[in-house]
Amino acid sequence: MATLRDLKGRIGSVASSEKITGAMKMISSAKMHKAEQALKRLMPFRQQVETIIENLLSADAQFSSPLLVAREVKRVGVVVFGSDDGLCGAYNVNIFRQLVERIADYKTSFGPDVAIDIYPVGSKMSKQVKKLVTSSIRVVDDCGVDSKSSGAAVKSFVSGLQDRFLSGEVDRVDFLYMNFKSVSRQVLKVEQLLPVVQEAFGEAKGRTQSRPYIFEPDATRIFTSVLPLFLLSVMQEVFTENRASEQAARVMAMQSANDNAKKLLEQLQLEYNKLRQQSITNELLDIVGGQIKN
Repeated sequence: MATLRDLKGRIGSVASSEKITGAMKMISSAKMHKAEQALKRLMPFRQQVETIIENLLSADAQFSSPLLVAREVKRVGVVVFGSDDGLCGAYNVNIFRQLVERIADYKTSFGPDVAIDIYPVGSKMSKQVKKLVTSSIRVVDDCGVDSKSSGAAVKSFVSGLQDRFLSGEVDRVDFLYMNFKSVSRQVLKVEQLLPVVQEAFGEAKGRTQSRPYIFEPDATRIFTSVLPLFLLSVMQEVFTENRASEQAARVMAMQSANDNAKKLLEQLQLEYNKLRQQSITNELLDIVGGQIKN
């Protein structure tokens, strides 16, 4: 049976845990809002690139790029985004499950012999995906990025993916990540990065009107220069969304831990008060019993 001293110690530990989870929730919330602001700052760049591409698509011009060429898929590259840090609930587990389902879809769509390269982003995800390694599935964990990478590292990573596609090392590149909607809602998404499909250009897919543009230099050179910028803007946005989603998941996990700590603290306090009252009652009975004997 627990003593008053034991209960008091447990109450102190739970109270400390409540303070820690509350502080971690505030820190994660601040980081999430920072990632949200970064997403807003990225939007003008991507919108400008998409506008250029939309103008090219709506013009009466001929252009092409090797990044658009679809071929028979013998090897697929999958960039899967996770976290480098823990304490974010089932964030990495949910992404990993979706990855397993996606691999099954690849084998159904492209044949059971299709080779799959997994590019994990985040140390937690890197550990998870190593469980999937087989003769046809390999993990490429030397891509030089993590969940906190930005700027030059992301640019180098995207350039490396393009080189692998252009050289024929991979025939298709997809990416799997958590799309940030709000602090309480993140949606798993799988999108195709390479070869680039017209649907990736947003509103451009709905434009059919031909406009009389004069291009300097020619449309193909402009398109081949802008297309890598589009891919870079997409990947930068995904990296930022991954950071925002991770911190949102951590906010919710810390909120849940904080709520559980409060409930446990209330239960322990109630048990402590009952035990304390029982101890006082026993002492009073001992005193009254002693006076009656006298």
